[in-house]
Amino acid sequence: MQVKMMCTRHWFLLIFICIVSGLSARTDYCFRVYLKDKGHSGYTLDEPEAYLSAAAIDRRTREGIFVDETDLPIADSYLEALAEVGGCPVVKSKWFSTVVVISEDSLVVDRLKGLPMVDSVKWVWRGEKQLPEDAPTGDTALSPRNDPLAEPYGYAQKQIEMLNGIKLHEAGYRGKGIEVAVIDAGFKNVDRITAFESIRIAGTRNVVSPHENVFRSSDHGTKVLSCLAANLPGMMIGTAPEASYWLIKSEDERSEYPIEEDYWTAAVEFADSVGVKVITSSLGYFFFDAGELNYDQSQLDGKTSLISRAAAKAADKGILVFSSAGNEGAGNWEKITIPADAPNVVTVGAVTNEHSKSSFSSVGFTADARVKPDVVALGSGCTIIDSSGNIQSANGTSFATPILAGLGVCLWQALPWLSNLEVIKLLQEASSQYRTPDIELGYGIPDVYKALQEERRNDSTSK
Repeated sequence: MQVKMMCTRHWFLLIFICIVSGLSARTDYCFRVYLKDKGHSGYTLDEPEAYLSAAAIDRRTREGIFVDETDLPIADSYLEALAEVGGCPVVKSKWFSTVVVISEDSLVVDRLKGLPMVDSVKWVWRGEKQLPEDAPTGDTALSPRNDPLAEPYGYAQKQIEMLNGIKLHEAGYRGKGIEVAVIDAGFKNVDRITAFESIRIAGTRNVVSPHENVFRSSDHGTKVLSCLAANLPGMMIGTAPEASYWLIKSEDERSEYPIEEDYWTAAVEFADSVGVKVITSSLGYFFFDAGELNYDQSQLDGKTSLISRAAAKAADKGILVFSSAGNEGAGNWEKITIPADAPNVVTVGAVTNEHSKSSFSSVGFTADARVKPDVVALGSGCTIIDSSGNIQSANGTSFATPILAGLGVCLWQALPWLSNLEVIKLLQEASSQYRTPDIELGYGIPDVYKALQEERRNDSTSK
């Protein structure tokens, strides 16, 4: 995407300066700066192709969504002003007019607040900003060591059968033509594993450390991606094996601070700018290394946290967003985590083979009494592929979410005239307890093939 790279070259230079300045083992601080406005960036609403891809503009056009002020970049002059007083920019949000800056001087807050374009400042990270070394790699592809099964979907048969997804595939819908962003902690060895050889990778992005390869860090995203994109008949087939994927790292697994929300927001904004139609994310937050920064359950209203507001904004831009409910059901928190409380996104909980709630699956409702989770999928005993290329069994809403998201992709492929919100409504209406939602399963287990049939029947009746 040439235009995008040209307009962000200055930004990457600033990030590089921050990286170099943060190499020593010292205590640094990150602050989220809320701007009063975004300044004069030189970009206009009349020429969105300068900062959005053709695919992003096309998605908005088809959905009847206008490019607006939130799409305009933050002015470079503002970033330079922050750097001049000692706050080196790390990550930013054009949607919410925020910039996270890093400094070894905690008193930089006063200087930041003194700038005329700054509204307020919030502390979001503290630690030693050092560069982790990339894991060593070899040239040998990693292959699963499991034996094939007679079922075409292999070890993943049960998790797609539960949602009646095999019939959707048999009808010819396997995600082709849909671009999906997977936002996670890393995709270790995806570039080397046999099961991913046929995957259509549209691109990658590391929001946390732009210089680092997304294939050399955490394997959480590897497992998540396998639920969607694996294509090994008799071994494992994912729920959207023919979709195209953007692999985006937003989680800094070295610590847990609110800056994770800023990384996630930047990841979503990037996904929007390159034109993805679907986002699936199995990340959630409520508890941080600094206890005073924790959320409380009264804030699960979809509009308090930055990350939940970002998820809702992505939905406003026409993106179909899937978010894991969280794995706090058996803990003291119990409730869904953020951004699972966001409106107009599909929050996914987990169930067992017996269709009962997995003990760990977080429950609803939201603080403002909206139904969450929206729907559920198999989350106990899911089939995944790990970073060694082996097929394993795993538990978590982290895997229930992509299992369902992939079939949501296929459903939208079959019904391209629907909006993202209409797809969500269709999934809810085709679920097992649509008329009696509860805090554990929400609207229940969706039947995606039934959803397809019902929509086609309604469409033909209305003509």
